[in-house]
This record gives sequence, C-alpha cells and structure tokens, in this order.
Amino acid sequence: MVVSQSPVSEHAEQPIRLPRTSESDSIKRIRHTASHVMAMAVQRLFPGTQVTIGPWTEYGFYYDFDRPEPFTEKDLKAIKKEMVKIIKQKLPVTREVVSREEAQVRIEKIQEPYKLEILADIKEEPITVYHLGDQWWDLCAGPHVETTGDLHPKAIDLESIAGAYWRGDANNPQLQRIYGTAWETPEQLQEYKRRKEEALKRDHRKLGKELGLFVLNDVVGPGLPMWTPKGTLLRSTLQDFLKQEQQKRGYQDVVTPHIARVDLFKTSGHWQNYKEDMFPMMSDEDSSLEDERGFVLKPMNCPFHVQLYKSDLRSYRDLPIRYAEFGTVYRYEQSGELGGLTRVRGFTQDDSHLFVTPNQLEAEFLNVVDLILTVFQTLRLTNFKSRLSTRDRDSDKYIGSDAAWDKAENAIRQAMESRGMSYFEAPGEAAFYGPKLDFIFQDALEREWQLGTVQVDYNLPERFELEYVAEDGSRQRPVMIHRAPFGSLERLIGILIEEYAGDFPLWLAPEQVRLLPVSEEFLPFAKDVEAQMLAVGIRAKADTSNERLGKQIRNAEKAKIPVMCIIGAKEQESNSLSVRTRASGELGALEIPEVIEKLTTALQTRGDF
Repeated sequence: MVVSQSPVSEHAEQPIRLPRTSESDSIKRIRHTASHVMAMAVQRLFPGTQVTIGPWTEYGFYYDFDRPEPFTEKDLKAIKKEMVKIIKQKLPVTREVVSREEAQVRIEKIQEPYKLEILADIKEEPITVYHLGDQWWDLCAGPHVETTGDLHPKAIDLESIAGAYWRGDANNPQLQRIYGTAWETPEQLQEYKRRKEEALKRDHRKLGKELGLFVLNDVVGPGLPMWTPKGTLLRSTLQDFLKQEQQKRGYQDVVTPHIARVDLFKTSGHWQNYKEDMFPMMSDEDSSLEDERGFVLKPMNCPFHVQLYKSDLRSYRDLPIRYAEFGTVYRYEQSGELGGLTRVRGFTQDDSHLFVTPNQLEAEFLNVVDLILTVFQTLRLTNFKSRLSTRDRDSDKYIGSDAAWDKAENAIRQAMESRGMSYFEAPGEAAFYGPKLDFIFQDALEREWQLGTVQVDYNLPERFELEYVAEDGSRQRPVMIHRAPFGSLERLIGILIEEYAGDFPLWLAPEQVRLLPVSEEFLPFAKDVEAQMLAVGIRAKADTSNERLGKQIRNAEKAKIPVMCIIGAKEQESNSLSVRTRASGELGALEIPEVIEKLTTALQTRGDF
C-alpha cells in the first residue's frame, strides 16, 4: 500500500502514531477509566448530579450527566483539577460481581433512576460493578486499568460540552455531555491537539464557505446543502470524470424519480428494515396514511433500477446490464448526527446496479474494483484499505437465506483472492440485503472514511422475481452488483476539501486561471485572453476589481487559484503572460498559445501545469 503525503511530516521529524481505541487494549482501559474518574470528579464537585453512560470513543471518552444548571468552561477546569487529585490518590479500580437484585438495591439507595434503566437493559449475567477505591462506583463491563495512578494526568484533557437526549430520543430529558480525551503519554496528547488544530484549518465547512462552494441554511433545512456556481462546477467536473470512465466500461445512464409508492420499498425490504431512516410517508388522492400505500422520498436508488430491468424480458445475451445514475436520495438523519457535507439528509450517489449471470459475477466484480481503484488514483487518494463487510449471523436484521449470503460472501472472497488483493473482514457491517467490499480511506490527519463500495446481492433479484432467459431456454435469476466509487458526492467533496486543504488539483479547481491586469488599462486584453481560454474549456477569469497587483495576487492565493497570469505592457506587446502557479511557482513569460496548450494538456491528463 502506498501511503499518501501527510502534513504530519512537515511539523515533526518523527511523527507520533496515535493509537485508536479499536487497536489498543491499553488505550481502551485508559479512556474507560478516565471517563469514570471524570464522573467521580463531577459528582464530588456538583452533588446531586445524575450520571448515565460514559463510554470510550475512537479518540477519547464522554459521560452524559443530568444536572439542572449548565456546565461552563470554568467548570471544566475545576473538573480537570479534581480529576488530577483522584489520579494522584492512586485509588484501586476493582471489579465486583453482584446479583441483579443487589444492583437494584444499591441503585435505589443512591437514588439514580438512570442507572435503573441501564440495569434493565443488561440482558446477560453476571452484573458487574467497578469501584474507584471505596468512594465511587458504576455499573460497567470494563475493562479498566488497575489504579487511577496508571493514568498520566498530563495525558488527559477535557474538550467540550454538548447537549444529548437520554437514549438519543428527543422526547426524553436533555442531558449534558462532557467530552474528554486520554492518551498513554503527554506527547501523544500534544500530537492529538496539533492534529485537531490542523483539522480546524482544513475543516470543509470553514473552507467551503471561504471558497464559496456551498451554503448550509436553516431556512432551507439542516442537512440540505445548496451548491453555488463554483461548487456546482466542482460537482460537474467529478461527475463528468466518472461518466467518461463508466462509458469506457459499457455503463448506460438512467434517470429515476425522487419519490415512489411505499409498496416498492416494501418489496425491496427497505420499509421493514430501514423505515426509521426514511422521511415520513406522504398520502395521495388514491391512498391514505392508514393503509401505508402513499409515497416516500427514496432512500436508495436500487429498487428503481430493478424496475427498469424488469420492464422487458431479458436474455442471457443482454447481460451484463449496467445501469448508472447520479441519483439524489433522502435519509432522515437525526439533527445531532448531521455534520457539514459528510452527514446530510439529501445527497447524490454515483449509483450503479449491474445485472449479471452467475458466471459473469467474478469478472464484473473485479471490473468494478478496477474502476474504484482508477477513481482513487486519479483523485490522489492512495491511502486506503479494503474491508469485506459480512453479516452478523446472530442478528435478525438481514434478509434472505443462509445459502444466498454464503454464496455472495464467498464470491467476494474468491474475486479478491484471484486478484491478489488484501482485505480484512468485518462481521455485522453488511447491508441488510447483501455483503459488500468497502474501501476505507485514511486522510492526511489519519481519520478514516468509507468511500467506494461494491456489493453482491442475491436477495433483491429473488424478492422482485427478476429473470433472464438462459441459453437452454429456462428462466434464471440474475445476480445484482451494487456499486458507488464515490459513495456520495457530498461526502467525497467534503473529504477532498480537507485532504487538499482547499487547494484542488488543476483539473478539479472551479476556477483554474486568474488573469491579473496590472492596471485598468490592460483589462480589455485580459478579458480577451479570458475569452480565448473559456472557448477551449479552461475555467479562466479576469480580475476586474481594479485593486493593486499585490492585492490581486493575495486574493488569488487566498482563493487557492492554481494558475495566476500577470498582464502588463510588456505582456500585451508580446502577446504573452507572466505565469505563476501554486504547484511550480514562477514560470516567467510565456506566449499565450503556449500557455493555452500547456493548460489544455494538463487538463486532459489531469496533471499539473
């Protein structure tokens, strides 16, 4: 695997690799114990505060509290100071097994009703309690460190306060959540803080606003981004790129509606298995909400593509059929889960569904994998791993037979092994209708994102009774492949903004060339050059601000324009441009035809100028 260039190396000669909770049992114990120490500190300082849940997270921990008065930043400092005292006491962290009845008696004695609800949710025995010395305890499955002294006080910090509904339900009481972070060493904490600062600089919400790419507006609604002309250019460029790659591989573009009758999603299984993530149903003149035959906004495109396939009798000679659509879907994400472009309620998937014979499955699956790898390489997203997401055999959320699931999972394994491609398996991460190969990208700050995905599905063809006429004249079921190299345009663009820090490669930049006249006298010439470049597909713009040249250059740099061309008397006389690029610096004076030729070549090859 090729590792992408990370800004970490620019700031530290020996970058510290930050362990994640999922990777390190030690860090898990540290963070879980730190959450208990924080809860103990809160109840010491603010008697009567109710504690609820306090898990570890990928980079830290949190605890939810019920307290009438809001916590403040000053309170966080006091809590942190109290935590240090508890750590220095080196209190033993001990595990105790109790009966359910004993746990209930103890909880009722301290009058903490949230703990009673948590106890009721614990289905497996034994019930375990963890103590900090003889001063504080909570229901907990662990694990923990041996004493509070095993925590390094300078490797722990409290970060923020947020609201959180009990059990995530807006009908329940609103709690206060305190977030913290904990590490094995102070050096890891400092590196984490440095990366957080870098993440703030790269935040796509901040850069997206500065670069004028998209707008999030509460009047329109949370999680519903609107795209400016510049942002729309960026989207269109990505779409055009993928369409070209798909056309080379025999895909056919289709368009489907944004809504459909709920019966379509009952047949597919989405209504039964995905209803809580769908927008509420709308009635029409021929139906009512009571009989559940109204319309819903589509959460996925696959049932529509199934209906397109089913609209005609298919022969084995017609297969594979590859439908592709940039289809906008709608999912009712909770408001607390929304985040810029990476978690929205309306987003566009680069969706495609392939209908293949069983004999074609492996070759078509590998062709999709090759397409996804081409996309990643072109976008310079080289730091990724492959995850085979299988079902959890103990869960009842999956549809279809064991035989169908085994065939689909084994088909992915066989395809990956035939290509010699490494992957790891993740039980429980499959879609409800089939297993999938997910591509997990790690960005410059070592955060992980799921981007491309390809899924094998024997279930929807069965549920919709899809057929094709086989070579022997019999009717057979096709196999479906679901795939999306981008995942969603919104999430991809959010990730690209942060990965590039807003400094897009030339071919992706909404504005590729800024023409800078040294005075108003040379603006007509600059506009003429602008017209020449626009005519051949170069996104150029003349600066008409009448600012001094230095200010024009600073504005172009702030807008992260890849190429700047300065125009003065000498350039106008020689029909040339003084070229400066973000990738290569000063290139000096070049004749206009040469500049246009170099730009055109760079755009065609998706390289730098």
